[in-house]
Amino acid sequence: MSSEFEKYEAKQGTAFGITVVAAALLFVAGIVGVFAGISAIAGDNVYVATPDYIYKFNLSTWGWIHLIIGIIAIVVAGGLAVGSGWARVSAIIIASLSIIAQFLWLPYNPWWAILIIVLDLVVIWAVSTWEPDVV
Repeated sequence: MSSEFEKYEAKQGTAFGITVVAAALLFVAGIVGVFAGISAIAGDNVYVATPDYIYKFNLSTWGWIHLIIGIIAIVVAGGLAVGSGWARVSAIIIASLSIIAQFLWLPYNPWWAILIIVLDLVVIWAVSTWEPDVV
């Protein structure tokens, strides 16, 4: 019985530590999302031109999407860092929306999109498995 509780405590400690990292990752991803959004809105030539992509939007539309998600991610990361209850649910929602946006953004910037998808999955795992009352 004690062994199972120790394993549970270790899992919660790991999830707590990763939640702190998740807040930092969400903040950094938000900042970079804001910069990527501004870059796309400005029409910079750093993005790949895609021929007839089914989810093709105007580059400035993608810029606004990334800018808005980035700003919300920054706010949620701040709430997550101070342990707000609303931030846990919001972090899962914004990370899920970010995964969808990055999946649709794959043809434009594939390596960045894959990296952010993985980081968003870590954020979702950490926030959903951590129980603040245990640690």
